Amino acid sequence: MIETAKLAWSRLPSAEDAEAQEEEINQRILAGGGAESLDYEIIENHAYREAQARRGKLFVWYHVVVKWFFSLLIGIGTGVAAVFINLAVENFSGWKYAATFSIIQHSYFAGFLVFVMFNLALVFSSVYIITQFAPAAAGSGIPEIKGYLNGVDTHGILLLRTLIGKIFGSIGSVGGGLALGKEGPLVHTGACIASLLGQGGSTKYHLNSRWLQVFESDRDRRDLVTCGCAAGVAAAFRAPVGGVLFALEEVTSWWRSQLMWRVFFTSAVVAVVVRSAMNWCKSGKCGHFGSGGFIIWDISDGQEDYSFQELLPMAIIGVIGGLLGALFNQLTLYITSWRRKYLHKKGNRVKIFEVCLLSFITSAISFGLPLLRKCSPCPNPETNPGIECPRPPGIDGNFVNFFCAKDKEYNDLATIFFNTQDDAIRNLFSAKTFHEYSAKSLLTFLVMFYSLAVVTFGTAVPAGQFVPGIMIGSTYGRLVGMFVVKFYSRLNVEEGTYALLGAASFLGGSMRMTVSLCVIMVEITNNLKLLPLIMLVLLISKAVGDFFNEGLYEEQAQLRGIPLLESRPKQYMRNMTAKEACKNQRVVFFSRIVKVADILSVLQSNTHNGFPVIDHGRNGETLVIGLILRSHLLVLLQSKVDFQDSPFPCDIRGASNRHNLSDFVKPATSKGKSIDQIHLTDDEKEMYLDLSPFLNPCPYIVPEDMSLSKVYNLFRQLGLRHIFVVPRASHVIGLITRKDLLLEENDNIDTVELQSTVRDQRLNKRSVGRDVHTEPLLDSLLIQ
Repeated sequence: MIETAKLAWSRLPSAEDAEAQEEEINQRILAGGGAESLDYEIIENHAYREAQARRGKLFVWYHVVVKWFFSLLIGIGTGVAAVFINLAVENFSGWKYAATFSIIQHSYFAGFLVFVMFNLALVFSSVYIITQFAPAAAGSGIPEIKGYLNGVDTHGILLLRTLIGKIFGSIGSVGGGLALGKEGPLVHTGACIASLLGQGGSTKYHLNSRWLQVFESDRDRRDLVTCGCAAGVAAAFRAPVGGVLFALEEVTSWWRSQLMWRVFFTSAVVAVVVRSAMNWCKSGKCGHFGSGGFIIWDISDGQEDYSFQELLPMAIIGVIGGLLGALFNQLTLYITSWRRKYLHKKGNRVKIFEVCLLSFITSAISFGLPLLRKCSPCPNPETNPGIECPRPPGIDGNFVNFFCAKDKEYNDLATIFFNTQDDAIRNLFSAKTFHEYSAKSLLTFLVMFYSLAVVTFGTAVPAGQFVPGIMIGSTYGRLVGMFVVKFYSRLNVEEGTYALLGAASFLGGSMRMTVSLCVIMVEITNNLKLLPLIMLVLLISKAVGDFFNEGLYEEQAQLRGIPLLESRPKQYMRNMTAKEACKNQRVVFFSRIVKVADILSVLQSNTHNGFPVIDHGRNGETLVIGLILRSHLLVLLQSKVDFQDSPFPCDIRGASNRHNLSDFVKPATSKGKSIDQIHLTDDEKEMYLDLSPFLNPCPYIVPEDMSLSKVYNLFRQLGLRHIFVVPRASHVIGLITRKDLLLEENDNIDTVELQSTVRDQRLNKRSVGRDVHTEPLLDSLLIQ
């Protein structure tokens, strides 16, 4: 145990390793090749078929049970991580505000210094962890995870070090008072936990278990990461249904009913874990942790009904949200692009200095601006029963006493500036608090916090935009609510209701989510009556935002060089064919039996990850018999057990027995093998290799005159990495209908999941009137 711990410690990355890794990532991004596609298609070679044939019904059920067990572990792990982050953030914030408030009783300047130093220490810890330990943990992580589920593997985003950096970096950046949130990083955290479980732990740090290494394809790992994303949202907002819909609408590109059940189960587990933690914290065992942290802003006692006259100002809120959200996306895109091209190239010291400078500016604004505001008298306790006024800063509730001459006064700007983000939003959403805020204070906060959020997003710290977006939107929403209260004085209007609608509109205008965001807002506010209004402002804000640019995550993914395939093909693809799309390509292929030296030469001179394999048919014509992956070729070259002296076909069963299916599995968080790691002697280079047992004999093929839009839909919906374009076939050997696909439904009821079972071949059924080929092309060639 001690030796294992020493070995794991010795493998921890140094500052030079982290900087080298980040420089490599930046160079790939600038070169346009910062990501590699994932193999979601199952390679049905002979090794796969042999492995499936050896697995019976017991293994199928074991495989399914393990998937559900992993869903349980993902829910528990993500919930525990969220509890830890919330407890740490709330306690650090509580200590900060308690110490500051006790000191400002004697000196505001000394209190300001303590406040600044406390924030600087937390923020410095966050940026130091990111720059020196886990550079891939910077940002929200949602664009990278969205790319992963879209079929793009960005190196480093699911490592163990990224998970650790995300958790502790989020504590420092959010606890340090920066204008960002912890909700986006929690989605990334859940995805990292799911990925590590899917590969059985971390092999680099020897924290893995052979019993957990059941998933041997990127497709299974993708399903687990989808569960992790939903768990992250469920843990961040305490919104399990919203988490499921977020995974369905925003991040994943591939969905099915079995996955829906597992994602729903994972989110339910998270909800139970978070609820249990909240009940435990109510006993006072969580330190400064109060009702903040686990987001729920209960406005069930707010506005119960609305009139037709209010629909116009609510629609205006939607328009404002779309405009401000689109502007936010554009500004963050420009600033982040400039930061990556010029500022961050100067090294980690510049990144640390930048974040610390922003921390100082944010602290000065949060502390200084409330000092410039005049205090207001507390509401009359007789006409407003149940309202406690004033309250010291850092205590959950409204009416904060900060730099007030009298005891029965409060500072409206301090209730949102000099407070944690959760408590500030709770104050903005509060009902039955008419005239609590002045329009000048809300405008001041809106301008300053909007500017801080734009500048802070993209720095070298974990940064989410859910909570800052809610704060920005609720501010102008409450401003519109104040106007409605003044203009329609007879209506029973709550300013907090308009603050909620403003928050929904800004998130819709920036992130362009609709269904999932609507459910999340309902779940975190516990007010189902506002559902139609939230739907209205979301539809308007998304329509307005889409007129100007794409959503926040799509813009950031494009900036990071992640080639996302959107849900719909571009319009110009309808007028292009598959042949036109690949007319400038030079096809690099292998013969079925190829010299080792030729394989080595092709791999060294090309970066392709898939190669067609050809052979000669019975009549001497050249036929494409399958697809061989670069990763499989590297495994064969490194093992050397399949090398042969003669250029003749090998015994296919013997070749299959020399390898296990796990030999060809790419590690989930590794680059895989490289051609530079292959060392062969001159004699070995003169030997031959028969590729037939290891290629995929049935790759997806499209005719050359198929429209590119149809190829696009096929490629994205099936999660492909390669697709062959071939001349139009000369004749038809059969026609498959829905009835053919349902032929064995009653005979094979034990089939649970398509990718983990083998269908019995009953090719002699319904053969009357058809020219049935009873053996695949590759098998017929091998028989020859």
